[in-house]
Amino acid sequence: MVTDSIADYLTRIRNAQMANHKVVEIPSSKLKKRITEILYDQGYILKYKFEDVDRGQAVIKVALKYDGRTKTPAIRKLIRVSRPGLRQYKGVTEIPRAINGLGITILSTSKGVMTDKDAVKNNVGGEVLCQVY
Repeated sequence: MVTDSIADYLTRIRNAQMANHKVVEIPSSKLKKRITEILYDQGYILKYKFEDVDRGQAVIKVALKYDGRTKTPAIRKLIRVSRPGLRQYKGVTEIPRAINGLGITILSTSKGVMTDKDAVKNNVGGEVLCQVY
């Protein structure tokens, strides 16, 4: 049983990239779907597809993005910030920036899951889920 589903999500992507897989399947949830949409909008993944299964849990199929020449993954690092044992909540002025703004920080706010830039624009803070760069 997985106690931290977001850490499992990030680890599956990390492991698939280390093995140079093109597609990774991840068990689905509303939060993971939103994180996947953010990664796609920011250009870190190539494509995604939400598949409903008749029996069992739905899955998210994520097509990973690699550089054409060097074959390096688009996602260099995935860091889980807040975890079940130690939740990290930040106000709008305290939101951490990934690599001084070159990466993204994903937050769960009262207005939904969004990037650090969107949170500052909407003037909301929240739980810092992860950083991607």
